[in-house]
Amino acid sequence: MHEIPMRYVKANQTGIVLFVILSFFFNQPLLLGILWVIQLVGLASGGKWNLFVRIAKPLLKNKGTETQAAELQRFNNSLAVLFLTLALISTALGWQIVSYIFSAMLLLAASAALLGYCIGCTVYFWYKQFRAGRRIGRSS
Repeated sequence: MHEIPMRYVKANQTGIVLFVILSFFFNQPLLLGILWVIQLVGLASGGKWNLFVRIAKPLLKNKGTETQAAELQRFNNSLAVLFLTLALISTALGWQIVSYIFSAMLLLAASAALLGYCIGCTVYFWYKQFRAGRRIGRSS
């Protein structure tokens, strides 16, 4: 199984948090568009061309051994692209509040992950349980 160093995962999460906060602060959806491109390119390249990871690699050499499964990272990046897509579509339709909600959900998820709780990982677990036909939270 392929693993991604957590330092790169955290670099990506930090980039997401910074871009979303800056887009809120400057009221600039263009920053969400740039973030969408960064995340989409990263997702399509398996993380190899994620700008935040590319910037972090020379700065974070040999720091820590913790990793995350590439499959889980791909799922989390897919969620980020989904939320950004929905935020950008909402902006294009003039639904600013909806756009802020989707952006805030992404900000919350990335911030929580930086603080140690991966919401996307929980969603991934539920998804895998559902696909396996198991009931969550109930004993049979």
